[in-house]
Amino acid sequence: MPVARIIGTGSHVPSRVLSNVEIERMVETSDEWIVSRTGIRERHIVAEDEATSDLAYQAAVKALEMARVDPADLDMILLATISPDMVFPATACIVQDRLGAKKAGALDIEAACSGFVYGLAVGDGLVRSGAMRHVLVIGAEALSRIVNWQDRNTCVLFGDGAGAVLLSASEGERGILGSHLRSDGSKGQILMVPGGGSRHPCSQAVLDAKMNTIQMAGGNEVFKLAVRAMEEAALEVLKRCGVAIEEVSLVITHQANLRIINALGQRLGLPEEKVYHNIARVGNTSAASIPLALDEAVRAGRVTEGDLLLFAAFGGGLTWGASLVRW
Repeated sequence: MPVARIIGTGSHVPSRVLSNVEIERMVETSDEWIVSRTGIRERHIVAEDEATSDLAYQAAVKALEMARVDPADLDMILLATISPDMVFPATACIVQDRLGAKKAGALDIEAACSGFVYGLAVGDGLVRSGAMRHVLVIGAEALSRIVNWQDRNTCVLFGDGAGAVLLSASEGERGILGSHLRSDGSKGQILMVPGGGSRHPCSQAVLDAKMNTIQMAGGNEVFKLAVRAMEEAALEVLKRCGVAIEEVSLVITHQANLRIINALGQRLGLPEEKVYHNIARVGNTSAASIPLALDEAVRAGRVTEGDLLLFAAFGGGLTWGASLVRW
């Protein structure tokens, strides 16, 4: 059975930077308040003529260049997002066309902030089955398009960006060792965009109520659920793979909140240097956060051959999961 190995990574963020000081002029908040509660100092925001597919395409190109794989050789493109270019066609299809990946299948995965981990698990399965050799997994978001910029509890959190990895069929022990995915739809109302779908179609009433923007009910509850869920997923995938937490070289979690990241690291008993974060510079980029941070870590020399990497994520749905990778 082949192993799905990550042979290329890439990331991209928009050029426009939105600082906390600028947000102070938009809502009643302060740089000190935002940093102390989230760890975020700035985030990147798409320009008027940019969309999620533009960010995804740039990240994909970089991942393919690192892997030295031609887009024509791709078998599948999986794109995790909650801010697609449009209802349909899938944003993955738009990226497929721009890349010139003529023989690749393409589909979007919607698991909110857990989307990339879900995408890795799906891509891993496709490669392990022997059906596909090269699978491109992308996490991309233009969350600034669905943020309520009058809601100070949520508008300070989110940023735009994309990250991508290329999975390739390989032999040996390097690759995705295992994944653990979970969900709890009974708590979906805690974090959601209720308007714009078939339940509440787009209308003037929906727009007036801002139902087409991110709604979060109870930040403290989200904090507790996120830490517990990611810890459970991380420990479960380690158990399945027969790996002790001490053997892990680097943990990259969904970049939701610095306090959540630090709390998870402490509960896993990890030293700070083993938990990677870039949330101060990019904010919460949902499905893009793990691959974006991974690409940064790889290009900064934080990841070397043979390292064990642990990914953990939590998002709306509710969804959560973890993946263990031998680099």
